[in-house]
Amino acid sequence: MKITITGGAGFIGSNLCEYFVNKGHDITCLDNLSTGFMHNIEHLLNKPNFRFIEGDIRNMDTCREAVSGNDIVLHEAALGSVPRSINDPINTNNNNIDGFLNMLVATRDAGIHRFVYAASSSTYGDSKELPKTEHKIGRPLSPYAVTKFVNELYANVFTELYGLETIGLRYFNVFGRRQDPNGAYAAVIPLWVKALINHESPFINGDGSYSRDFTYIDNVIQANELAATIPTVEIRKRASQYNKSLPENAPMDLVFNVAYGGNTTLNDLFNCLRKNLAQYDEKISSIEPIYRENRAGDIPHSQASIAKAQQVLGYQPHFDAFKGFEQACEWYWNNIK
Repeated sequence: MKITITGGAGFIGSNLCEYFVNKGHDITCLDNLSTGFMHNIEHLLNKPNFRFIEGDIRNMDTCREAVSGNDIVLHEAALGSVPRSINDPINTNNNNIDGFLNMLVATRDAGIHRFVYAASSSTYGDSKELPKTEHKIGRPLSPYAVTKFVNELYANVFTELYGLETIGLRYFNVFGRRQDPNGAYAAVIPLWVKALINHESPFINGDGSYSRDFTYIDNVIQANELAATIPTVEIRKRASQYNKSLPENAPMDLVFNVAYGGNTTLNDLFNCLRKNLAQYDEKISSIEPIYRENRAGDIPHSQASIAKAQQVLGYQPHFDAFKGFEQACEWYWNNIK
């Protein structure tokens, strides 16, 4: 396949680029390097089936260049982080909605049949139902969540109006190799791992009872490959069968939770990371966390139902959170000391 991967120098995007390049596909990687890094993809630059474009999805000409001649788009580019969106909603909107729409239009105009995009569990908003199922969402709790919900609405409209096959993957707290531990908006796992390696006490927001469905990067790669390759006839048939089990007014969009389907509290996360890292440095075993106020925009609990992804995409995640934590700690120990 000839695949465009936006945000390809970022955490998830670079892992996708590496995976598909190694499988022999022709990859066009687009990234403006605002949150991605060249060191994530430098080992791919000399590959004959890898092309890097430094550019911005907010520029339509760049989007058209990135998709030209390709078969499939994996759209990972976005300005992530709930706190960042609260501090700077305009920039979040410009990247995540304007840029998303540019990529949809460029993909449609290039005659590409499938557009797979990174959706988000933040779309569930204030919904208290567990596990989260795709057809039941609440009200968004942050500008970031609003942008991700709008992405799903736009994707559905482009499917209905223009026949573009759009598949949304609602990621749940993805973690793993190459996730950046630095910066004001670093995700919790690399942030805590870095602190522990440096013999510092990580901060836990709240009392540590909040929980998440932490999802290892290899599960996300699997979901993207399935979403990119499942034949049109097959996905429509499976989706139709799955939809028969839903309430009559449930939306029929091709949007899927991508998670393991587990539930880990922040306290359990801290204990597990500390235990794994203490194998390399026993001083880490005595480090205790510092508790502070809950963070604005955070939901108490998040856990995914992956039944729809299993039945329609054939998704079968191989890494539970704890197996993933072990892999991630080993990678960080070898790469950020």
